Amino acid sequence: MRLWSKLSVLTATLLSVACSVTPPKDVKIVDNFQLPRYLGTWYEIARLDHSFERGLDHVTANYTPRDDGGVKVINRGYNARKQQWQESIGKAYFIGSPQLASLKVSFFGPFYGGYNIIELDDNYSYALVSGPNRDYLWILSRTPTLSADVREKLLSVAKDYGFPIDKLIWVKQE
Repeated sequence: MRLWSKLSVLTATLLSVACSVTPPKDVKIVDNFQLPRYLGTWYEIARLDHSFERGLDHVTANYTPRDDGGVKVINRGYNARKQQWQESIGKAYFIGSPQLASLKVSFFGPFYGGYNIIELDDNYSYALVSGPNRDYLWILSRTPTLSADVREKLLSVAKDYGFPIDKLIWVKQE
């Protein structure tokens, strides 16, 4: 019975982390967000390491509207070790108001994770995105590269929010 209790607690903990959609504590989400301007292709410039993108370069994310009001998400990257492209298709929905850039995204059935845009320029040309905690962070751009000043600005924002920027993986895009 004791082993069963420990397994139940572990399973509940893993599910709560996997299904967490709220932004990290004390991280401000972009407001006055306009989804139509965000749709399209984004290049992944940098990310914190996680298993579902491990070993991938030339990573892009493409966002298109869904008929049900959500967003279709297609993440694509090249796995050099396997010599093949990998693609994941998911769906995202706003957690609250569509003017607040906080969504829940799923690539695995009923399990959702947070997708929180925490920095976005006025032209929608670069973005800083976090997951539900400080273990998930992405730097995205409309182009395969970012200028040094924009990169430094995004790193500064991430560092001020307490993300471990020294652990970022810089994605090969060229």
